[in-house]
Amino acid sequence: MLEIIGGFVLAYLLGSLPSAIWIGKVFYGKDVRNFGSGNAGATNTFRVLGWKPGTIVFIIDTIKGFCAVYFMSLLSQHIEEYAILFTILGGFCAVLGHIFPVFAQFKGGKGVATMLGITLGIHPYAAAIALGVFIVVFIISRYVSLGSLCAGISFPILILWVFKVEDIYFQIFSLLLAAILFYSHRANIKRLVSGNENRFSFSKN
Repeated sequence: MLEIIGGFVLAYLLGSLPSAIWIGKVFYGKDVRNFGSGNAGATNTFRVLGWKPGTIVFIIDTIKGFCAVYFMSLLSQHIEEYAILFTILGGFCAVLGHIFPVFAQFKGGKGVATMLGITLGIHPYAAAIALGVFIVVFIISRYVSLGSLCAGISFPILILWVFKVEDIYFQIFSLLLAAILFYSHRANIKRLVSGNENRFSFSKN
């Protein structure tokens, strides 16, 4: 059981790696939290630093989520009854680490890329479709937040009604993941409702 607890801690620390902050400071002399939306995530990195560092941050943050659930699945594979539960909890630890990173004064990003990595590691087909939903909504609206929210809604729908996953832990996981996504985007939701949300500009940088 100690190795499972250690796995949770490792997943949180992995999620806490602030790729946007480190890349911004080391290569551009900027803390992305002081510009744009103030978030230490891929979207704000795209806006503040450009598409190259933004893409790198997105990939790193996605890998963080994928690795967290992969390592937890290895650690918990001998506990067959709770293997899925422990794997999912490890993913949540990584998301919490990204949103509240211990290495960056607990001020991180919104966890979208990390959530993508988690879902890719646990159910790649549902994750791929949810990613497709994000891309379509984003291209049409140019709202990253709206695309993320629609992808968040689509994931539990895919799990519960399309792929009809019967595991109760998996079902709860899909709903909680969507809830966390909406919580982390609560300010964006207010701006979307009021019509003040910023559209993503492809012409910048």
